[in-house]
Amino acid sequence: MPLANSTPREGGSNYIPRRLIKIALPYMSEEIKQNILSILDSKQFVQGKFVARFEQSLSAYLHSKHVIAVNSGTAALHVAFESLKMAKAEKGQEDGNTTSKVSPEVITTPLSFAATANSAIHAGCRPVFVDVEGETFNIDPSLIEERINENTLAIEPVDAYGLVANLERILEISRRRKVPVVEDAAESIGASYRGSKVGTISTMTCFSTYATKNLHTGEGGFISTEDDALAEYSRLIRNQGQLSRYNHVSLGYNYRMLEFCAAIGLDQVNKIDELNSRRRKNASFLRTSLEDLGCFSFQKVNDPEEHSWYMFSALLDEKTAGITRDKLVLLLKERGIEADVAWPLPIHLQPYYRKKFGFKEGDFPIAEAIAKCVFQVPVHPYLLAEDLEIIVETIKEILKDRAQ
Repeated sequence: MPLANSTPREGGSNYIPRRLIKIALPYMSEEIKQNILSILDSKQFVQGKFVARFEQSLSAYLHSKHVIAVNSGTAALHVAFESLKMAKAEKGQEDGNTTSKVSPEVITTPLSFAATANSAIHAGCRPVFVDVEGETFNIDPSLIEERINENTLAIEPVDAYGLVANLERILEISRRRKVPVVEDAAESIGASYRGSKVGTISTMTCFSTYATKNLHTGEGGFISTEDDALAEYSRLIRNQGQLSRYNHVSLGYNYRMLEFCAAIGLDQVNKIDELNSRRRKNASFLRTSLEDLGCFSFQKVNDPEEHSWYMFSALLDEKTAGITRDKLVLLLKERGIEADVAWPLPIHLQPYYRKKFGFKEGDFPIAEAIAKCVFQVPVHPYLLAEDLEIIVETIKEILKDRAQ
């Protein structure tokens, strides 16, 4: 089918997109608009009834004992690590142990957004990276245990693009070595692992509700945990360490969620599964349509029903395709398809991490190889059937043009 007319544009492209197919579209509704107006009228803008209802709704959806809303996914991770430090310090006092002067360590993956490791550093911890599995893009459990020592505060797996990490093996290590798991589930709201919703499996699970996420609040995040003490510490830390107003019993931060953000998210909680189902169908169409081209490979997904499909990612074999990943993404954007490259550099190769920790190319070769050839195309639930067909046909046309 014709994809666009041939009227030249400035810059030499012969394509004018019939529409812009965006990488993400935030959910919006009349109920959200009315709720925001009611908040304006109430003049209660921070940590009020909408935040409480949002937490309760998420707790019911996840079947989680505690949900603590904060103002970003990064804050959620930071609060989790600080909570674990408080719990460890309290246990040390009970046991009569002195606090170690060595920085705590967090074992995590380099294939993620920098906030995964930044949050550990904010909590005074040192990120300890291990490489990922080439098939799943998630942390390789077989490499975790050798990095555990007496200073290890937590294991921090990341659910890359919405595919849950191998929690069975990670939690087995966690139980045996008595190291808690802080799951970076920024991209996996609504995902599950062997029948259990993400949010009820790890010691603490941290979500992002940034504007592009499957459940969004514009900006925000939350923590889910079954542990009463960790939940109490988390609530203290997000609110300047206040047990009650002006009664500061610990160090804390202003990580409270705005009422406006909670109002945006509240209307979406009961729609997560429906919207993720649409994402799943879109991902299935894209994968089936692209895998026969012979130049793409994809995350290994044992059960597509358990993936949240925050992103549809593909690895490009540049030699077979006759085009670089970056050029393909550029040409897709020129044709009105908002393709993207999430994490073009692994965290350890970001300038800050190279300078501070001395990381270099070759340290984590699988993560580096994936980062060089992975890209994403739109998979969000508001795509039309025609949009999906345009994405596939445009990719085919670009590859055909390069082969000629």
